[in-house]
Amino acid sequence: MKRIANLIVSAVALLSPLNGKTGVGAEPIPTARALPTIDLGYAIYEGAYDAGFDVNTFKGIRYAAPPVGNLRFAAPQAPATNRTSTTPATTDVPVCPQSGAGAETPAKYGFVSAPGNEDCLFLNVFAPAIAKDLPVFVWIHGGGYGLFSAAGIDPTEFMKTNGNNFVSVIINYRLGAFGFLSGDDVREGGALNAGLLDMNFALEWVQKYIGKFGGDPARVTIGGESAGAAAVVYQAMAYGGEQDKTLFNNIISASPWFPNQHGYNDTIPTKAYNDFADAAGCGDVDDTLQCLRDAESSVLQKASAKVSEASTFGSFAFLPVTDEDFVQKRPTEQLNLSGSLKGKRILTGNMANEGVPLSPPTAKTLSAFRAYVSTTFPSFSSADKAALEGQYAYDGDDRDTDPSASLFETTGTSCLTAVNQSSFATGQQQRVFNVFAESTFACPSYWAASAFPEAWRYQYSVSPGYHGFDLTAYWSKGARVPGNAFKHAFQKIWGTFITANTPVISVDDARGGVANATVPVGASGNINWPQWSEANPVFMNLNATGGVPKFVNVTENLKYFNYLEPGVTNRFSLAEGRSWEGGRGERCSWWRAQGAKVPY
Repeated sequence: MKRIANLIVSAVALLSPLNGKTGVGAEPIPTARALPTIDLGYAIYEGAYDAGFDVNTFKGIRYAAPPVGNLRFAAPQAPATNRTSTTPATTDVPVCPQSGAGAETPAKYGFVSAPGNEDCLFLNVFAPAIAKDLPVFVWIHGGGYGLFSAAGIDPTEFMKTNGNNFVSVIINYRLGAFGFLSGDDVREGGALNAGLLDMNFALEWVQKYIGKFGGDPARVTIGGESAGAAAVVYQAMAYGGEQDKTLFNNIISASPWFPNQHGYNDTIPTKAYNDFADAAGCGDVDDTLQCLRDAESSVLQKASAKVSEASTFGSFAFLPVTDEDFVQKRPTEQLNLSGSLKGKRILTGNMANEGVPLSPPTAKTLSAFRAYVSTTFPSFSSADKAALEGQYAYDGDDRDTDPSASLFETTGTSCLTAVNQSSFATGQQQRVFNVFAESTFACPSYWAASAFPEAWRYQYSVSPGYHGFDLTAYWSKGARVPGNAFKHAFQKIWGTFITANTPVISVDDARGGVANATVPVGASGNINWPQWSEANPVFMNLNATGGVPKFVNVTENLKYFNYLEPGVTNRFSLAEGRSWEGGRGERCSWWRAQGAKVPY
C-alpha cells in the first residue's frame, strides 16, 4: 500500500503545473519526495522514505569487506571504495550462514541450521526524516552466536512510540564456525572471536558515519537479547575494558546469555575445530586453515551445522572464547573488577520463564534431573552437585513431576516459587527449567547490573514469559502480544533510556492509557524505579493481567496461553532481588562462585 501511495503522489506531481497549483488560490499539490541519499566516502547509498513512520530507511549498507577467501576466519576489514554508481539501499541484509542448536532441539523451535551468504557484513539504518544530532540505538541480534540476523527487524514502530527521537542501526555479524572458530591455527593465522570483532567494527562504523544520518556518535546505546545481550556486555569488556575508543555510553541487555567460555585452545574448542575440519574434508592436510579457506562455502556451512547439531539440547558448538586479547577474562571474573568495563549505565532484565524452550522438557524424575546436572555441568564434583541440589531444594524434592498438577505462574514473593512451579511445569521438570533459567539468563542479568555505575533491572513477567517472548514488545509491527498498553510502556522504557539515560517514564505512559493499571508512583508524575545496586537490589516486575486467552500448541512439550486484547492491563511493581522467588539472590551468588567450574 505504501508503494501504491508513493506512485500516486509521483503521478500527481508529474501532472501538476510548474507553480504547483491547479488554479488561483488553490493549495499546492504534493510533489514526489526525493529519495534519501548518503555519501559515505567509500560508497554512495540511496535509501527509501517510509511515509507512514516519517523515517528514512537504508537497508544493506556494507560496513566491512566480504569475509571470504583469505579474509575467511580473519578480523573484519574496511570495505573497498566503490563510487562508480549509487548503490540502492532498499534490499534487506543477507542472512549469514546459520548453525543451529543440538540435535535434540525440535525443529519447531526454530533453532535449526540453514544456508546463508558468507558475504553478510551489512547493516540497516532507520533515521527519522529530519534527524539531527539524535541519540543512536545499535541492535545486536541473539541466536546462540549461530542463528538469526538483522533481516526483518523493523524498529519503526518502536521509534514512533518515542516520537522518532533516535536513530536505529541493526547489524549482522558472522555466526557459527565462520564467526567463532577457535584453536591454535586460528590464533596464528586468523582471528579468534571474529563475530565479536565484527560487532566492534560495526560500532566503529557508527562512530565514523552515523552523523551523516542525523545521529550523534557521542550518544550511542547498544542493545541485544540473549546471545546479543551478552555480546553487548562483551563489547563493554573488550580488551579488558580498556579499548582506546569510546564506542557507546549505554547498554540494554535483555536476558543476557553467558555460555560456557573456554580458553581458545582448551579441549572443547579444539575438538570443535578438529570436528569441523574433518567434516569439511580438511582433517588430514598440512595446512588445515588454508584448506578451510579454500573450501566451497556450502561445504563449510554443512560442516558448521553438523558440528553444532551434534551438541546437546539447546546448545551451540561455536562460541566466544578467552582469546587473551579482545576477551581477556570470563564474564564472572571481569564483572567483579572495578573499572574494567566501558559504558556508563545499563538496563537489563530477564524473563519469568527463561528455562523454556532451550532446556530439555522431558526431565520429569529426580534421576533425570540429576542426569541433566551431570551433563550440563561436567566439571562439578559430587559435592558441587549436592550443593546445587541444596540450592534448589523444596518440600518433597525427591518426588517426580506430577503430570496432573496445576500449572500456574508464581507471584515471586510468596507460596510456591519458580524452583518447582510455573505455567509450563511442576516438580523435577520445573526444577530443571529453573536451574537453566537462573544459571544461564537471570543471574547473568543480576551480575551485569551490579557491575555498572548506574543500573536498572526488570523482570518481564507477562505470561507465558518464555525466553525470547519479549521480542514482540519492541519489534512489534503486526504483533498481537503482549497487550497494547504493555507494548507502549515497554517501548517508552527502552526509548527513554536511549534518549534520557534513565528508564523512568511517566505514570501515564506506564499505564498505557488504561486507567485501572497498577504502577508504582514516584515524584513529578513519574513512576518510582530505584537504581539497582548490591546494597539495594530492587527491580521492576513488569506484568499484565486480563485479556482473552488463546491456547498455543507448539509441540507436545511446549504449550501455553497468550492473552490478547481487549482487556490487557499493566501490573507493574517493585521487587527485592535477594528474596525474589525464594532466594534467587542467594542462588545467583552461589552460581557466581562456581564461575570457573561452569565456566562462564
